[in-house]
Amino acid sequence: MKEATVELLRELTEVNGVPGFEDQVAQLVVKALGDFTEVSRDNLGSVICARDGGRGGPKVMLAGHMDEIGFIVQLITKEGFVKFLPLGGWWDQVLLAQRVVIQTQKGPVHGIVGSKPPHLLEDEERSKVCKLKDMFIDVGAKDQKEASAKFGIRPGDPVVPWSPFTRLSNRKLLAGKAFDDRVGVAMFVEALKALKGQKHLNIVYGVGTVQEEVGLRGAQTSAYAIAPDVALIMEVAIAGDVPGISDQESEVKLGGGPAIYLFEGSAIPNFRLRELAIEVCTKKKIPYATALMPRGGTDAGRIHVHARGVPSLVIGVPTRHIHSHTGVMHADDFDNAVKLVVELVKRLDAKTVAGLVA
Repeated sequence: MKEATVELLRELTEVNGVPGFEDQVAQLVVKALGDFTEVSRDNLGSVICARDGGRGGPKVMLAGHMDEIGFIVQLITKEGFVKFLPLGGWWDQVLLAQRVVIQTQKGPVHGIVGSKPPHLLEDEERSKVCKLKDMFIDVGAKDQKEASAKFGIRPGDPVVPWSPFTRLSNRKLLAGKAFDDRVGVAMFVEALKALKGQKHLNIVYGVGTVQEEVGLRGAQTSAYAIAPDVALIMEVAIAGDVPGISDQESEVKLGGGPAIYLFEGSAIPNFRLRELAIEVCTKKKIPYATALMPRGGTDAGRIHVHARGVPSLVIGVPTRHIHSHTGVMHADDFDNAVKLVVELVKRLDAKTVAGLVA
C-alpha cells in the first residue's frame, strides 16, 4: 500500500461522522476528488463525484457510506454525567471503559463510558451484561451546570469513539475506528484516482452516502439523484479468522483478498455481475473470498430496488472487530479490492451492462 493511501485512510478514519453528522468526511472526499470530478450533493448530504470516461455509456455507481456508528447525547444528570443513545448497531458488551469524544458547540469533550463498578454489584447483577441504558459518560464535570455551561454539552450532540489510527507490529495490519465504512469511501476515492488517466466506456459516480447505519437512507436519495445503471457497493466484510468463528460462519480472512458478497440481509446480488467479478479475479490473479451475511445490510439494500432495479454487487475488505471502537484490516486486501473495482469498471460498457439483466 502506498504511503499516500495510508494517509488517506488515517485522515478518513480519524475525522468524526456519526449518522447525520458526516460533513467532515464529505470535505475530505471533495478534497481528494474535486479537482477532476464533477461534485454535487443530494439533499441529505451524500457527496456525488462524477467522472465521464470520455465516451458516455452506462452510469456506474460506486457507493461507500461516510457515517460510522456512534451515539447522541440524551441528557446530563444533575451530577454532570452524560446519558446517551446509540446511533447504529452496538453490542452493549463492547462499550464499557471505552473512550469517546462528544462534539460540542465549544469543541471536543473527551470522556469515558462507565457504569456501577463490579465491586458494588450483587451476584445476580454480576452475571449479566451491563445494558447501555445503565451506562454513562464521565466527562469530568462536577455537576450539570459545568457540563453544559462550561463544556458546552447539549442534548443532541454527537458522540464518537476515540481510537487513533495505528499500524500494528505487522506493518500491513492497520487498526482504527470507523473502518465501517471509511474503508469503502477510500476504495472509491482510490478507484477514481486510478481511472483518472484512463478511458472507460461509462460514467462513474463515486458516492459517499450518509446515514447507512440507521437505515440506508443516503443510498436511497443518492440513487434517486443518479439513476444508476449498475452499482458496486464498497464495504467491509466480517473476518472469520478469530477464535470462536467457524468456517461455516465466515471463511473471510485477513490477507485473503477482498470478499465478494454472495448474499446479505438487505440484497441478493445480480448473479451475472457476481460471476463477472469472480472472472476478473481469476484472470487478473486477484485473490478473493466469498461472503454471506444473513444479518444486517448494506447500501445495496436500497440501491438495487431503485426505480426498475439496479444490478448491484457488494465488495468488502475483510475487517476484524467491526461495530466496536477499533477494527483491524490488511493493507493488501484493500489494494486488491481497489484493483478489482477498477477492472470491473473498465468492463462495464453498454453491452455488458445490458447483458446483466437480459
